[in-house]
Amino acid sequence: MKKIWNAEEKLQYERAYAQKGCRYIAGVDEVGRGPLAGPVVCAAVIMPLEEADLIVGVDDSKKLSQKKRETLSALIKERAIAYTVYEVSEKIIDEINILEATKLGMKRALEMLPIKPDIVLTDGNMTLDIPFPQTSIIHGDALSYSIGAASIVAKVHRDQMMDEYAKQYPAYAFESNKGYGTAAHIKAIKEQGLCPIHRRTFTKNF
Repeated sequence: MKKIWNAEEKLQYERAYAQKGCRYIAGVDEVGRGPLAGPVVCAAVIMPLEEADLIVGVDDSKKLSQKKRETLSALIKERAIAYTVYEVSEKIIDEINILEATKLGMKRALEMLPIKPDIVLTDGNMTLDIPFPQTSIIHGDALSYSIGAASIVAKVHRDQMMDEYAKQYPAYAFESNKGYGTAAHIKAIKEQGLCPIHRRTFTKNF
């Protein structure tokens, strides 16, 4: 049985902070920590929380179909009070490692917001070097409306980037694997070698 989208459940964190006087609540999330190629992409969003402005269906981007994500991403960008997207390249990932690259991307995305957040909600167990109050939520992309919205914007942005890279480097089928280490992708690396967007620290074994 399909679970019904529940606004009370998705907004429990946002409403708790709103009751404490927080007006601008930012959700931040990343997409692309695990792939062998391409950037890690971070998005930060501040969403309106009035009933009339809520977008039904916002959830962890991994649970949604591509078509649903694209529809929701466009709606989120249209209704957001503010949003930003920041890409951290594979070269920087190789230089500073994926965890630090993710933290850097989240920090930059938040700093670029045109409105200063009163509180930042992050997915997982992540403490960021930012000048705003913050709280981490395990499985936040599924439990928090704001983090879920950020995960959708980041996922759609990164998938579109990988589709463009697929045209430049057709041997690796980035349009279907988005840079993740599928059997076909690993086979292509072994046959073709690495391309410029491969993460060298992730592909040492090949």
